[in-house]
Amino acid sequence: MDNKEKFIEIFKNNIKRDGADALLDYLLSNNSDFFTAPASARFHSAYKGGLLEHSLNVYECLCNYLERPRVKEQYNLSYSAETIAIVALLHDLCKVNVYKESFRNVKDDNGVWQKVPSYSYDDRLPYGHGEKSVYIV
Repeated sequence: MDNKEKFIEIFKNNIKRDGADALLDYLLSNNSDFFTAPASARFHSAYKGGLLEHSLNVYECLCNYLERPRVKEQYNLSYSAETIAIVALLHDLCKVNVYKESFRNVKDDNGVWQKVPSYSYDDRLPYGHGEKSVYIV
């Protein structure tokens, strides 16, 4: 199963509230690059599909964290599988359609400048990181 299939399966199995189908349709549409976008321009997961991979990693890490005995005993949190999926899978929706393929110059091992593929950041809706993700959802 590839990352896109995994995301869709987790989403459909856990997120049931009104509008969930419309949100998934948007993410799957040509109006969204969620499944192919990087998670950043130069740092974590700065490659095609990085945003999707990062979102799945956050989901898996959150699930693992919440299963720890100390977390259960110490914090006594109450949450649903739907809440976990929404928080983790959708936390970076603010990054949809903001990275554009470009190039940057980098010195190679011999000190010679090379043009390498990169991403530039162009956000047409400059809300805060979390605020924009909530707005999109």
